[in-house]
Amino acid sequence: MIRVAFGCLGKEELKAVEETFKDGYFGLSPRVLEFEAAFNAYTGCSCAVAVSSGTAALHLALDALGIGPGDEVIVPSMTFVGSFQAISQTGATPVACEVYPETLLIDIADVKARITPKTKAIMPVHYAGNPCDMDALLEIKREKGIRIVEDAAHALGTVYKGREGSPYSGLKIGAFGDLTCFSFDSIKIISCGEGGAVVCNDVATRDELHRVMRKKRLLGVDKPSHSGNWKQRAWSFEVDTRGYRYHMGAINGAIGIEQLKKIEVFIKRRREICGLYEAGLSGVEGLELLAIDYSRISPFMYTVKVGCSRRDELKTYLAEREIETGISYVPNHNHTLYKSGLELPVTELLYSEILSLPLHCALTDDEVAEVIEGVKGFLKSNS
Repeated sequence: MIRVAFGCLGKEELKAVEETFKDGYFGLSPRVLEFEAAFNAYTGCSCAVAVSSGTAALHLALDALGIGPGDEVIVPSMTFVGSFQAISQTGATPVACEVYPETLLIDIADVKARITPKTKAIMPVHYAGNPCDMDALLEIKREKGIRIVEDAAHALGTVYKGREGSPYSGLKIGAFGDLTCFSFDSIKIISCGEGGAVVCNDVATRDELHRVMRKKRLLGVDKPSHSGNWKQRAWSFEVDTRGYRYHMGAINGAIGIEQLKKIEVFIKRRREICGLYEAGLSGVEGLELLAIDYSRISPFMYTVKVGCSRRDELKTYLAEREIETGISYVPNHNHTLYKSGLELPVTELLYSEILSLPLHCALTDDEVAEVIEGVKGFLKSNS
């Protein structure tokens, strides 16, 4: 089976785990602090808070902002349900919006149309590693005071291009903006086994949010050990805020440290594979490629659109040839929990067309060629 996604860990990560075993402590430890420092250095941010998952990062960010019952958060329906669940966990209401059909990125005009006095945040999703229009979103923040909580689960390592003259051009996702959340699960750009992180770049609130999030990730506990004083571990502590069991563990941090050392190799290989897909699938009748310049981003998925209601047939055809594919994602406004009668025609059409092809660093060129020939073979035989 040619897998659609695959976590690429090796002997370096195993050695790091072995060394962590010798420490005899696997919770929030100096290895997590070391991972946070390495993450800050790579992304260009300064205040990463490492947590147990990308969903935990989203919830922690929203919670630290004080978002709760009666509030609304605008989010594209075309995203993993974790984005919606994080909003729901605060008691706020996720307000689903459309995406652009060419990129599957959040539709700015539709966002503006859905803003109400209850809107406290917007959650753009950098789909497949391709960045949303952060210039426009941060302009909304400045004009209306609405916070921007980026779901950057797909986008670690992506460098923002932005509009002409944008002050953010050339910066990595996470190095600018408001609050940005990352995921390090088993199939992301880097993997900690499981994990996530949230960073804040809003100058006015950064220091306070950083302090609050560091406490909230470990049940609101405030004691010296959380600021790095591990030699004199305090057994008494104070709790003055609601918190969660969201901290990253030592084993996950140790894996992440080694993965960060390899990230540029990972990104280079992912770009090479996307380039092979672009060359092999461009102009194929019945297939539409997303308008993404994969040479400029950190690609997480390679998603195509299959016309004429043949997506499911192609998926079955490839599976019969031992090629796994994915459908990312089921629109959240179609899930039982979030159904409200809302109609999002662009998103619903896209859901019937999208198919994600294998993309990970363990793929060989021959396997990529096999996927390309499988797609072309099906479309040619069914034209």
